[in-house]
Amino acid sequence: MRMTETVKQLLIINVIFYIGSNYVGDMAYQLFSLYYPENPSFRYWQPLTSMFMHAKMPNLSHILFNMFALYSFGSALEHYWGAKKFIFFYISCGLGASFLYLGFNYYQYHQALSLLQEANVPLDVINAVLKEGKYNNSLLEIIPLTELEGMYHAYNTPAVGASGAIYGLLTAFAFMFPNAELALLFIPVPIKAKYFVPGIIAIDLFLGFKGSSIFGSGGTGIAHFAHIGGALTGFIMMWYWKKNSFNKNRWN
Repeated sequence: MRMTETVKQLLIINVIFYIGSNYVGDMAYQLFSLYYPENPSFRYWQPLTSMFMHAKMPNLSHILFNMFALYSFGSALEHYWGAKKFIFFYISCGLGASFLYLGFNYYQYHQALSLLQEANVPLDVINAVLKEGKYNNSLLEIIPLTELEGMYHAYNTPAVGASGAIYGLLTAFAFMFPNAELALLFIPVPIKAKYFVPGIIAIDLFLGFKGSSIFGSGGTGIAHFAHIGGALTGFIMMWYWKKNSFNKNRWN
């Protein structure tokens, strides 16, 4: 399908952000990536700007995959919806992804913080964990290492990428074209969208708790709950639009 105008503009904006942020360096990433709200680097515009940021060079796979998905699914959706409805949906899914990601980080951070405070761990020890990643082994008698690491990463690790908005587009595509056949490179058999999209969301959620991803190199650093937030926002919006699609044709 021909690339639609809004998708083209989004691609250009993402490329400009990518080139510019890599040229400017850490300052750009500190300003526009999504930080935890209690981190001094957090800015109120980051839930929006972070969806136009991507992993630093030489990691090109992050932006290439997202932009290919934006072109593939976004053009189909904009073709049927028009520009205004499409951009509203895209930004909404991106913001939904950011807020669910922040909500999960809030839970993870404060769950660990409560354990440390209940054990009367001194503030300077907690700050050493948060700011330097340093801890004494005696802390592990109070809190599991996985929760301590989760607290550190929730506070310090910024999120970047359009993946949350892309997951929203995937969800909408499955709603509108449930029988369209899709495939991943490592799955040779095409699968209908109504099975494919819920499948990759479920797998990504499962692997999120395991610390890896089907769309990454494995390990930490994948914002799984941003993916789920984008998909969930897309699902709610599509469900609402579908439910109310015939309201204008009703009669009393």
